[in-house]
Amino acid sequence: MAPNIPFVAAACAALLGLLAAALTARVILFRVRFKVDAGDGGQPALAQAIRAHANLAEQVPLALLLIAFAEVAGAPALAVYVLAAALLVARFASAWGLSHSLGPTAPRQAGAGLTVLVIAAASVAILLRLAAGA
Repeated sequence: MAPNIPFVAAACAALLGLLAAALTARVILFRVRFKVDAGDGGQPALAQAIRAHANLAEQVPLALLLIAFAEVAGAPALAVYVLAAALLVARFASAWGLSHSLGPTAPRQAGAGLTVLVIAAASVAILLRLAAGA
């Protein structure tokens, strides 16, 4: 018998895992191209690749954990799907924006704002379920 897992959060995690793998590969390719073992070697393209990967690694774990907790706690399915979809859009937009400029870009800013909104909304959803005696 398969264990019950938060299906939506797991699917979202798998898609974001593929994005993480792609961003990691991009950093590796730039490190090889520019012959840089540590740091960015003063190479703007490598700095952008590192920042895009790091930003994903900084933001995704907490957001995914909160979505999974909300799903397991019994938050409405539509809410969980919306949270997961918003996180995917946010992180892909952020990765694209950070991969093209270290300065402010609309995709980067939208991705950051949407990620914060997902984290806050998932947190509230969990707290509401706990308050209701989920």
